Amino acid sequence: MPPAKKRTRSYDSAKTRAAVLAQFENVRDGVAALTPEQLAAPTRLGEWTVRELAAHVTMALGAVARHLGEPEPARQELALVDWPMATVTAAARIDTDTRAIDTSDLPGLYERTAALYEERVAEAADGRLVGARLGAMTLADFLVTRVLELVVHTDDLNAATGAGIPYDRQALAACVRLLADALATKAPGGAVEVRIPPYAVVQCVEGPRHTRGTPPNVVETDPLTWIRLATGRAEWAAEKEAAHVSASGERADLSAVLPVLS
Repeated sequence: MPPAKKRTRSYDSAKTRAAVLAQFENVRDGVAALTPEQLAAPTRLGEWTVRELAAHVTMALGAVARHLGEPEPARQELALVDWPMATVTAAARIDTDTRAIDTSDLPGLYERTAALYEERVAEAADGRLVGARLGAMTLADFLVTRVLELVVHTDDLNAATGAGIPYDRQALAACVRLLADALATKAPGGAVEVRIPPYAVVQCVEGPRHTRGTPPNVVETDPLTWIRLATGRAEWAAEKEAAHVSASGERADLSAVLPVLS
């Protein structure tokens, strides 16, 4: 018998919409409290300073508002689970767009971005297509990618500043799940079970499929370590050495299939 087709994960739209705003608010409050010295500090994202990274975060919501102000595309071009692996194609354009943002008034930038986003997204249907940078997607799917962007860059800001910006629980859950599903898409199979409690469990990697009892190949880690591994912010060997990753079984080495977003 052919292997059972995996069901596409669904996301509660109301929770996703709330998570976008909650995490944006968290970042806005955190950025507002940064000193000029912190804003001028380097980040782990190439040549970007904290100020540039903080400005880039507004693009997560700004993109939604902008696309909702454009004509609706004729057809969907990109599935949600494929979005993380497609981001590498837009890196240069994203860098250019980020450097073009006026960062002289970050509080005002955050306020204007949130206001336009809330105005345009309020009446927009989940199934409405938006012409996203990487391909047309439904609004519901695009908002999940916005959650991922916000969570990942919250971690980048915290790493650069030590600000301790909090993570909305629903936002963290959606980010973890999308990256886990992207791994299962990139490395399909059932030989390895990847656990990121309390948010996600997926099976991936070609090989003998586990059906019952304890899986022979298991990887387990915490949500933030998983996000860093899946986005190239952390190295597999280093996190395993630091005991942030537990990996048992001869196939439980994911270094060859990580990151899934870069």
